[in-house]
Order: sequence, then C-alpha cells, then structure tokens
Amino acid sequence: MLDALGYPFFQRALLAGLLVSLLSGLLSPFVVQRRLSFLGDGLAHAAFAGVALGLFLRGEPLWFALPFTFLVAMAITLVKEKTELSEDTAIGVFFALSVALGAVFLSKARGYVGDAMGYLFGSLLAVSPGDLWAMGLLLLFLALFLLPLWGPLAYATLDRELALSDRVPVVLHDYLLSGFIAVGLVLAVKVVGIILVAAFLVIPGAAARLLSRTFAGLTLLSLLLASFSTVLGLFLSFLLDWPSGASIVLLQAVLFGLAFVKTVFSVRK
Repeated sequence: MLDALGYPFFQRALLAGLLVSLLSGLLSPFVVQRRLSFLGDGLAHAAFAGVALGLFLRGEPLWFALPFTFLVAMAITLVKEKTELSEDTAIGVFFALSVALGAVFLSKARGYVGDAMGYLFGSLLAVSPGDLWAMGLLLLFLALFLLPLWGPLAYATLDRELALSDRVPVVLHDYLLSGFIAVGLVLAVKVVGIILVAAFLVIPGAAARLLSRTFAGLTLLSLLLASFSTVLGLFLSFLLDWPSGASIVLLQAVLFGLAFVKTVFSVRK
C-alpha cells in the first residue's frame, strides 16, 4: 500500500476521492432520509448523457456533464413542484431522455470507447491535476452554501410540514439540494464511475442510518464511512487491478452488511 502512494496518479486519485467522499458523506443522509435514491440514479444517467456529449464534441466531458446534470436536476424538481406528477414519474421521464441522448452521442463519438469505459466504471488514471483544481474549487463553492443550510435542510428533512409552518423556504431548499446532489454526482464520476456513482451517495447514509439515532450523528458517521471506504477502496483497486468505482462500492456494501448484522443482533438482545 505504501508503494501506491509513490505514484502521482494514485496521489491524485486519493485526494480526489477524499474530496468527493466529504461531499457525498454530507449529502448521503439527506438522500436516504428524503428517499431520493432514485433521483441519484436519474441524475447519474443525466451525467452519462453529458459525458457522452463531451466525448462527441471532443471537449472535457465533465464540463459538459456538470451543466447538463444540473439542468436535469432543476427540471425534475420543477416538474414535481408545478404539477401533480410524483417525483419518481418526473425522474423516470428524464432518466429515459438522458439514456437515449447519451446513446446517440456515444454512438457518434468514434475512437473514444476507452475514455467512455473509464467514465462508466471509474479509473485511478482518470484524475488529472486540472480535475483536482476544478474539484477543489467546486467543493469550496458548495461548502460555502451547503454548510450554512445544513440546519434548515435537516429541519425540513425530519419534519417538512413543521418547517413550512415556520416559514422555512422549503421549496427553494429542494431546488438547492437537487443542485448539490447533481454537482456531487458529477464530481465523483471520475473516481467512482457513472454506473456506480448513485450508490456512492446512498450506501454511506444507509449504513449510518442503521447505527445512529440522531441526524447529526447520522451525518458524522456517514462522513466517516464515505471517507474510509473511499481510501481503502482506492488501495484495493490499485492492489487488485479492479475499477476504482467497483472497489469503493463493494467495500461500502460490506460496511452496510456489518451495520445490518449489528442492528439485527442488537434488536434480538
């Protein structure tokens, strides 16, 4: 494992993984408590369409995926707020649209299949120094907005009706949270991959939910689990020559299994 730290590409992947795991650890409790797992899937497929568009136009895929995924997140929330359609219906519509667009763009992006595989499953080699600067700046920007809103977001997550009665701008916060999730997903794509990135936002919060009884404790534990699984998962990816996303998510699944076993035995006692 110490040998891995001597490689610049692994150092970049490790730093990028830590950055995105901090954001995912903060967002995961909201995703789990608000039952937004399907939103994560829908936005992951929106990111796929954005990446495919970037490959087709021979630009930096993430700079195409970021605005595309953000706009899809806003559109899903708008449809949910302005119509009587349920959120999962709105997500299903944009889910299908994104996959169709992604398939068309990718079919025309000849000569870029290898790049597409790296974006689909994650790759230690995918993170460049420029990506690190972009991730750092975007995470700093999001932290300036997300951390001050953590209290109101947690309040509305635990009791939406009471938050509305206290004149908390819940609808505005819904849009902001969808935007945070969209950006968080795109930032994690190079490390985790499009196919598994939604799980990256769900499993830490789900495991923490089994072990914690307070929302603050849930958030702290989610941060720890996300960071631990990302660091150890990247080392496993290097040692076993596995895709980085698969290594991280498999380790998260193991941690979730351990949390589940502990919960079951605690109930029996």
